[in-house]
Amino acid sequence: MDIDKLFKVPKLPAGGNKRRLPDNPTPEILKRLRMDGEGNSVSTASPKNGGPSRDKGKYRATVEDEEDVQDSMEFAPGGDADYFAEEDDEGRFFGGGLTKEQKDILNIFDSAGGDDVREDLEEMTATGVRRLLTRFERASNKNQDQRSKYPDDPTKFIESEADLDLAIKALLPLAQSPVLAYPEIVRSGAIERLVGLLSHENMDIVIGVVEVVHEFTDEDAGNDQEDDDEEEGSREDALKQLIESLLSNSILELLVDNLSRFNEGEESDRQGIFHVLGIFENVLGFNAELSTQLVSKTKILPWVLKRIESPKHDENRGYAAEILSILLQNNRTNRLELGKKDGVESILKILSRYRKKDPADADETEFMENIFDCLCSALGEPEIKQQLLDSEGVDLMVLIMKDKMQARSRAIKVLDYAMSGPAGTAACETFVDALGLKTLFSSFMGKAIKKQKANAGHPASEDTAHTLGIVSSLLSNLASDSPARIRLLAKFVENSYEKPEKLLEIRDSAHTRLKATEQEIADEKKRMVGEGDDVEEMEDLWYLRRLDGGLFTLQTVDYILAWIVMEDDGVHSSPSTYMQVVLT
Repeated sequence: MDIDKLFKVPKLPAGGNKRRLPDNPTPEILKRLRMDGEGNSVSTASPKNGGPSRDKGKYRATVEDEEDVQDSMEFAPGGDADYFAEEDDEGRFFGGGLTKEQKDILNIFDSAGGDDVREDLEEMTATGVRRLLTRFERASNKNQDQRSKYPDDPTKFIESEADLDLAIKALLPLAQSPVLAYPEIVRSGAIERLVGLLSHENMDIVIGVVEVVHEFTDEDAGNDQEDDDEEEGSREDALKQLIESLLSNSILELLVDNLSRFNEGEESDRQGIFHVLGIFENVLGFNAELSTQLVSKTKILPWVLKRIESPKHDENRGYAAEILSILLQNNRTNRLELGKKDGVESILKILSRYRKKDPADADETEFMENIFDCLCSALGEPEIKQQLLDSEGVDLMVLIMKDKMQARSRAIKVLDYAMSGPAGTAACETFVDALGLKTLFSSFMGKAIKKQKANAGHPASEDTAHTLGIVSSLLSNLASDSPARIRLLAKFVENSYEKPEKLLEIRDSAHTRLKATEQEIADEKKRMVGEGDDVEEMEDLWYLRRLDGGLFTLQTVDYILAWIVMEDDGVHSSPSTYMQVVLT
């Protein structure tokens, strides 16, 4: 096949040969053109027998009539062959943007490289799936054979490379029918071939494979076509079989190895990295325990840390932060590995950028919050709390609180996690030494300084909840009669005990919310008993609802008030709070 001849631009017809209407067309010509446009073409020339002839019930048009019809359609933009044939859902005509000659050329390539792929996809039967997989296998073997024969002459294997790329992309629609396609994909050995192509020298082939695997592992694959509960179970089984086959072929290790091959300066490579991260998310969503294997057997953690440290924000940077958050969630092994890779230092370096500057847009705001959440998750381990201290992370969080940018609320949350529990004692002492009490209680008081009572029934803000957690940790961890504890208690005495009054306002609001939650639970329990349902199974869920509905805030406030009453006898002399404290 001569490619040059196929794409050779046809010569334009001479302007004088273009068919035109006469200057004064006769009524017969106009009538004939109108009838041609309506699809009822009548021949003006007579056949050899002297009269008009019919062919299967339809009039035959002369060559002259066909040319007239063609001229009447020349106003279609760009000579689009499908301008009047293709339309969108709202009935607007757009076409494909291709002339008839261009469409013919593309159809030649489709038939040569696809071998009736469209028909197989439309059928979507087991036979059609096998045909697609067979074409993929042949294209892969042919490309491998030609690359091995002519390793130094790309012209010898470039055609097979294009065929392989088409064969890979033809597999994408199989994700629409996982129950039918996935078992056949595993049985045919296509998984081994796909995973093997991740080592291909052509990055376009690698990107194509990554895109296919991303579509295959999507948890929503096939949802549009399968609504039955039994089919839903089969879909989950098919997805499980596919992912297990991918894992047995070391898909995770090969994907991580390919991350360094991508050049994000190219749009296709950026999309490739996005699909790789999507595969990680899909696989971890299928089995969260695989996160330990991903971190221990690959270099994903160093890559993610390096990627999020980039000063320029983009979609892949945000996605990398999400993957890091997933890896650290409820996983002590991965959190400790983060510490070994100097991950705490890297995270603090990123967060320090938001001390004086807010994120540029909503996407970067989400990225910032994910990084804060990663740090909070890691602080569940005592070893990470010590690393935060060694890296002066507590001092940084206090500075972020003082600057009052968007990161301020998240800094309070980090301090709450860092100072909680016995392992947070050192962080509590560092917090007081860094003059964090003034900023903390300024955030805690809010509008209460103006003597405005909090609205009953509304939940305490997230800042208030974390502030209460910090105060509770300070009272638990600071040693008695230590300078740091005395400075803390002095904060509750100043301004005529305004802070205990604020605590009581928060308590009243939490109590009101809890009463409403209790009533909802009582009504639900009554309804379930009336219907004969087992209420014991719901007790744990109801307890969680109570905690979220004000019980946790109520317990924390009572704990703080109990410490204040025990530590400072002067609180009893305050007429505005004495009776309420006694009742508490």
